[in-house]
Amino acid sequence: MARYVDGFIVAIPTANVEAYRKLARKAGKVWMEYGAIEYVECIADDVKPGKLTSFPQSVKLKSDETVAFSWIVYKSRKHRDTVNAKVMADPRITAMDPKTMPFDAKRMIFGGFKSIVEF
Repeated sequence: MARYVDGFIVAIPTANVEAYRKLARKAGKVWMEYGAIEYVECIADDVKPGKLTSFPQSVKLKSDETVAFSWIVYKSRKHRDTVNAKVMADPRITAMDPKTMPFDAKRMIFGGFKSIVEF
């Protein structure tokens, strides 16, 4: 069964990790209510800067920040688009002020991916 995954990488000031976790729990509940199959938020544990590329380099990580790696799983691209339309119209999400996010949204990397191998 080929699923669809939205992936995200963000830089979070280390002092804001708990605020990010709180925001992610709230957002995750909304995505799951509208039909996402899985919602996962992870904080860097063993993530080293690379010579050419790396998670830290991808978000221009600063010394007082850490990397979050997240994904949301859907049945298909069509399912993703349906779920996201509902999520983006939900007042719990629309009430969030981008200026008060506990991370720098300008350095967020995100995209949608079709799975090609699953076990």
